Amino acid sequence: MIISVNWLKEYVRVDITPEELADRLTMAGLEVEGVEHRGKGLENIVVAQILGMRPHPDATKLSLCDVTDGEKSYNIVCGASNMKTGDKVALARIGTELPPGPKFPEGMTIKKAKIRGEVSEGMLCAENEIGLGEESDGIMILPASSSVGARLIDELGL
Repeated sequence: MIISVNWLKEYVRVDITPEELADRLTMAGLEVEGVEHRGKGLENIVVAQILGMRPHPDATKLSLCDVTDGEKSYNIVCGASNMKTGDKVALARIGTELPPGPKFPEGMTIKKAKIRGEVSEGMLCAENEIGLGEESDGIMILPASSSVGARLIDELGL
């Protein structure tokens, strides 16, 4: 059985590391097979808000998105179509190293890129691009209550 430490915290006070908790449970006679950190590799992905969108001038299936992380605005070229102005999304800024997952088995480092003549300053992430799901129909749309600029792992409780 897999148990989330965050779920456990809803019922009891846990003020030790997951590893310490696993050791104590094992010493109490409960078998713990391992500790898994679900948010590993996602520390630099933040919540951003889409300020505006427009069609890419040279590609029918791409959009140009203006997004903010609360401190800075970014131009992002995006191939998804499930988002709209005002949505809160997961933003991987330049230099972010994405963990291995279904979409990028060896991981990937986000770089500034020119896509069909337009500069992209990061990537709006889908669940399968950051190891949080097997498939995706577009980028991750976060709850409206998400805090712009917050780390994704904090917002998702990972």
